[in-house]
Amino acid sequence: MIIDSHTHAWERWPYQPPVPDGESRGRVEQLLHEMDLHGVDQAVLVCAQIDHNPDNNAYVAGCVAKHPTRLHQFADVDCSWSSTYHTPGAAGRLAETARRWPIKGFTHYVRGEDDGAWFLSEEGLAFFRKAEELKLIASLAIGPRLQPVVRELAGRFPSVPFLCHHMAGAKASEAYPHPMLKEVLASARQENVCIKMSGFAYVSQVRWDYPFSDTGWIVRALYEHYGPHRLCWGSDYPVVRFTMTYQHALEAFRTHCAFIPEGDKKLILGETLNRMLNR
Repeated sequence: MIIDSHTHAWERWPYQPPVPDGESRGRVEQLLHEMDLHGVDQAVLVCAQIDHNPDNNAYVAGCVAKHPTRLHQFADVDCSWSSTYHTPGAAGRLAETARRWPIKGFTHYVRGEDDGAWFLSEEGLAFFRKAEELKLIASLAIGPRLQPVVRELAGRFPSVPFLCHHMAGAKASEAYPHPMLKEVLASARQENVCIKMSGFAYVSQVRWDYPFSDTGWIVRALYEHYGPHRLCWGSDYPVVRFTMTYQHALEAFRTHCAFIPEGDKKLILGETLNRMLNR
């Protein structure tokens, strides 16, 4: 079984510059076509209500309703582009989102300048307490700088899986002694912190240089610290098309991370996420 932990689907292409197929490039049918071509059984749709797509939660819910055995929804709740970002009432908005849409988790993109204080405030803790109550996966776009906050939250809410996007923002360009990577690795002490093995081009020093061999040492470090039961492969489709194809996104891990045993690869490619989704 292969489950893609990080995909998107939009009715209209949200990024600049404009593309000639903006009304179709981001639609779910494109994702399903790629999944069928490359033997991917299921995918998590990470909602992002960004430019031209204020109703992305609703669109993705409709996609899941049409393809319930293939797709899972992680709703956009108070992400960095939202007017409700870290404003009072977050727990209530999360509860309403879970009532309205068939979600397995939620996604929360964190602003680059965020100091992390909100997460450990009364409002932030109520938000994650609600996630715990609703048995939701917390899919976080949060970098190394705020990993101490992730560790604190994970310790307070041990039944919530904290799933960090794109290798938690590790960078192959980081100079020795790699303080940011060390923050990501330190979070492995909390057993409910997990990492998406996605975004190879974001981690690499050269975004077009498939198979991104300069990321191998980071993948190895994450594997050695987190093990196969807390790593989940993801493609970042269709955004990944800026740097590579869907097949490249799969094979950057499956073929080119040859130091990972095949049995553990099977876990990372889908079995670990399947366990989370069906817990």
